Amino acid sequence: MKDAKTVKRGKNETRYHKETFEKISESKRGRILSIATTEFAKKGFKGANINEIARKANISIGSMYTYFETKENLYLTVVDEVYKHLENAFASTDVDEGDIFDKLEKIIRVAQKYSREHPDFIKLYQDIASEGLARQSTRLSRKIENISAVFYRRQINEAKKQGIVGGDIDDHVASYCIDNIILLMQFSYTSAYYKERLKAFVGDSAHEEDERVVQGMVRFIRRALEAR
Repeated sequence: MKDAKTVKRGKNETRYHKETFEKISESKRGRILSIATTEFAKKGFKGANINEIARKANISIGSMYTYFETKENLYLTVVDEVYKHLENAFASTDVDEGDIFDKLEKIIRVAQKYSREHPDFIKLYQDIASEGLARQSTRLSRKIENISAVFYRRQINEAKKQGIVGGDIDDHVASYCIDNIILLMQFSYTSAYYKERLKAFVGDSAHEEDERVVQGMVRFIRRALEAR
């Protein structure tokens, strides 16, 4: 596989598509990225075929390569779009009111809703986490996970100062545990294996009991973190 060629934009932003991709209509860009997201989500990076993506997007393979140097560049462009959606999901959540547990409940509800509404994004994340691009795994994981890691650590530290969370809690390990709980919940709404796993632990009707799942997770996290 060739190394992905990147284009620098500004001081810190990197884009993986060519400038020609930005010159086509917004609807056409959206169609290409939507189909690519579905294909990568269903088949993974290795299984997806750029020729098939071009065919389904109703463009020639020649045109596709005028927008992206390689399949890897297309994949990374899609990942960046998923990252933007994740940022927007967090930004749309009002976490100014309430204590840390109120805020985490809001995050859990958003994550649950997001997983149901954007299953392909979650499947794509699974591909990144389990296989994806080995050479890019460190950069991708740090970019995506940094959003939630920083948020959780900040909330835990603030709650410690307020006496809500135990002072002996390791904010780094605790934020890791919280994120894992929420991440596995998200997988449970999109992956056949994790759907069955949720049923095995919670019951056959688990997917119709969203409120039970949310409340159970919040109570568990509260018991784990709150000051004694």
